[in-house]
Amino acid sequence: MAADVDPRELLATAREAAEEAAVLLVQGRPAQLGVASTKSSPTDVVTEMDTASEKMIKAAIRRHRPDDGFLGEEGGTEQGGSGVRWVIDPIDGTVNYLYGLPAWAVSIGAEVDGQVVAGLVLAPQLGELYTAVRGGGAWLGEQRLGVLEPEGLDRALVATGFGYRAQRRAEQGRIVSGLVGRVRDIRRGGSAALDLCSVAAGRVNGYFERGTQPWDRAAGALIATEAGARVEGFHGTPASESMVLAAGPALFPVLHEALVGLGADEPGY
Repeated sequence: MAADVDPRELLATAREAAEEAAVLLVQGRPAQLGVASTKSSPTDVVTEMDTASEKMIKAAIRRHRPDDGFLGEEGGTEQGGSGVRWVIDPIDGTVNYLYGLPAWAVSIGAEVDGQVVAGLVLAPQLGELYTAVRGGGAWLGEQRLGVLEPEGLDRALVATGFGYRAQRRAEQGRIVSGLVGRVRDIRRGGSAALDLCSVAAGRVNGYFERGTQPWDRAAGALIATEAGARVEGFHGTPASESMVLAAGPALFPVLHEALVGLGADEPGY
C-alpha cells in the first residue's frame, strides 16, 4: 500500500519535526518542571514537556503527511490510511531531562506497512544527530557508523537500563551483579535510544534491557542494525518488552549466553 514511499523523504520529515521539538525542549524548558502524571510507578514521570513535544512533532509531520498514523509514548495509537506510521518518543530519557542531565533525545521511527524504514535520534544537548534508512547505513552527522567488536566478553563495555518498578529493578540488579565481573564494565545512561546509538557508534560494545517499549527502540534499533549490530530478543525472537539485546555479530551470542545463564530470559519480572 505504501510501496512508493521514499524512506529518505520520511527521514527528512522526521528531522524537521525533531529539530522543531528540540528548540522547544531546550529553550522552553522551565526552571521547575511540573509532573503531568506518572506511568508505571511514582518514580516514572511524564513531564509537561513530553506532552508538548509530542504534539509539536505530530503537527510538523502532518504538515507534510496528513494521512499517516502515529504511535506515541504520550498520545497512544492514531490510525492512518497511508501505510506509514510514525513511532515517537518525544523525550527518551525523561528523568535525565527532568534533572537537567544532557543524555536525553527525541526519537522518531517511520514504519512502512509495519517495518521501520527510517529512524532518527536527536540529542540536542549533546549536539548529536543519529540517522538511518533501511539498507543505507547508519550515521552520526556525516560520519558513517559501525559496531566495535571486543576481543572477548571480558573486554566488552556493556550498557543496560533499569525499569521503574521496584521488583523489576531488583531482578535487573541481580543480573548486572552477576555480569559485571565477566565484562570490562557496565554503563547505565538512562536513554534506551541513545544506548542503541552508542552500540552503533562503537561507544559501547553491547546493550541489553528488559522493559523497553516500541517508541524507545524503533529508531535506535534500526540505527544499530544498519551499523552492523544484531538487535533481537532472547532465543531468536524479535526485540520486545521482554528483552532488547544489541551487539556485533561476534559478541551477540556470547553476551546472549551469559545473560541466559544468569536467568535474564526467565519471565515474571
